[in-house]
Amino acid sequence: METPTSDRRLDRLPKAHLHLHFTGSMRHSTLVELARENGVHLPQALVEDWPPRLRATDERGWFRFQRLYDIARSVLRRPEDMYRLLREAAEDERAAGSSWLEIQVDPSGYASRFDGLTATLELILDAARVAERETGTSIGLMVAANRTRHPLDAKALARLARQYAGRGVVSFGLNNDERRGRAREFEGAFRIARRAGLLSAPHGGELQGPRSVRECLDELQADRVGHGVRAIEDPHLVERIATQGVTLEICPTSNVALGVYDELDHLPLRRLFAAGVPIALGTDDPLLFGPRLVEQYRIAREVFGFSDPELAELARMSIRASGAPDSLKKELLADVDTWLATPADERPD
Repeated sequence: METPTSDRRLDRLPKAHLHLHFTGSMRHSTLVELARENGVHLPQALVEDWPPRLRATDERGWFRFQRLYDIARSVLRRPEDMYRLLREAAEDERAAGSSWLEIQVDPSGYASRFDGLTATLELILDAARVAERETGTSIGLMVAANRTRHPLDAKALARLARQYAGRGVVSFGLNNDERRGRAREFEGAFRIARRAGLLSAPHGGELQGPRSVRECLDELQADRVGHGVRAIEDPHLVERIATQGVTLEICPTSNVALGVYDELDHLPLRRLFAAGVPIALGTDDPLLFGPRLVEQYRIAREVFGFSDPELAELARMSIRASGAPDSLKKELLADVDTWLATPADERPD
């Protein structure tokens, strides 16, 4: 473990956020307020005991996590709620130094409230454009399928995402419990998305091991893998990920909160970085886990001893792996160099 070389402000480090779920991005105060306005009863775990104690490595634990998530989703009932969520998410990203937010959403989770899949996606895309104008944070959308549902549902979402490729949708994902749907079953949906020019970014290697990650590479041609941390259990797979330049979206506080690792220092962040694996730090669902993006970089610094040059490289990795326009990537990479070139004691407050 290295000793950090300085303490440049992490909220001034330009970065991209590539692993943030739509409902899970909500501020806790907003959850409580919208529940009151929309007549939704929140369980104690989402009020007095927030953030809730979670452990999802067994099915009962995952069910509890999913139940809390579904309750949180249920407070989003009006178009103005969706606009508010995205505006506040963009504000939080700006405060964290993130100039690109790639937020993932399964439109089918809201379709019954907002007149169907297409109308829901268009509502979210418009909310993203408004949030961009109001905050200066650029936003791309990942349409994400649910691996606990039928692969034909994923194909429908992929066709929908294809219609909006280049119009705000930049990537296609696959989320939920890996134990209930293998990546290979969704190859057809990802083929549709890839042919539309969308990045392939399925979850894998969180609740299951290397095989899950390998299927994301072999069957879904993943550009990024959500989590992917358990690839560390197969050295040959780690070498392959590094050689192919597939980015792992690592979410430290999420991995501990859900029981993937018992303690932060057990997370293989340093080992994967040392092996040359591209890494994009993310938060997953700060509504349920608490810490947001700057805290993930602080964990890299304080728990794993990442120096400022290494933190800058983590930020560059997130930018390079994003679906941001090339012009924005170039600008942000230059800003990272500026952050690193400016001594800590000379940076403005």
